[in-house]
Amino acid sequence: MEDIRFTKMHGIGNDYIYINCLGGCPADLPALSVEMSRPHYGVGADGIITIEPSEVADFKMRIFNADGSEARMCGNGSRCVGKYVFDNGITTKSTITLETLSGIKTMQLHIEGGAVESVTVDMGEPIVDAERIPVKAEGRHLINELIATSAGPLSISAVSMGNPHGVIFVDDLSSIDLKKLGRELEIHPIWPDRANIEFAQAISPNEIVMRVWERGSGETMACGTGACATAVIGVLTGRTSRDVLLRLKGGELRIRWNPDDGHVYMTGAATKVFDGVYKRC
Repeated sequence: MEDIRFTKMHGIGNDYIYINCLGGCPADLPALSVEMSRPHYGVGADGIITIEPSEVADFKMRIFNADGSEARMCGNGSRCVGKYVFDNGITTKSTITLETLSGIKTMQLHIEGGAVESVTVDMGEPIVDAERIPVKAEGRHLINELIATSAGPLSISAVSMGNPHGVIFVDDLSSIDLKKLGRELEIHPIWPDRANIEFAQAISPNEIVMRVWERGSGETMACGTGACATAVIGVLTGRTSRDVLLRLKGGELRIRWNPDDGHVYMTGAATKVFDGVYKRC
């Protein structure tokens, strides 16, 4: 029997189980994520996130989805890592760097009353080059291209924010069967390594409502990289401005695609739910 101490946290409903691995990690993290993420039988979450030492940044983050697959980046998860290390006294910095499989991310912690209330993450430059996303396309980019689905042809755009996303703008978000189409599009043949799928509706040039289907987890309350990807496609397709509010099932994110450096900046809340001990057989 192994006792694994953890903290349940969420970024606007995108919930993960956080494990402090600065002194070492439990064995077989993919299997552990499957065990702990199960509702009713485990803790219940979208996956686990480990906080580890880094030789190139202040900390390192690894993300394992509920199905055990490893993700390259999680925007909501990174904000919670910032809150975890500051609120637990592991760092006193208000600006920290975080190593991920998608590179080093810089985070600005917004502190109130000695605790982190929200975090701004520099998510880096979006990738629209098809080969680098990766996505199969006839040209260099895949923007507003029609693909066949069980619901008929849909116009999809591909972008990477460290992980691949397919963004589909629709006129009526409530008419979308996300469970059916999300699963179908996640594994569509255009994606060599599957993809996260976002359905979005532009309410105004400064506001988008969206729902997300994350590869390896299914529908989630929120997805930070998905919100960034949707904001980028909103700009590229002329629907929105570079500064936009994203409304997701779990809450709101403010996304700015800075024209000066080309980076996407995401600001949102980070919330601790509880601490616990998982007894692993």
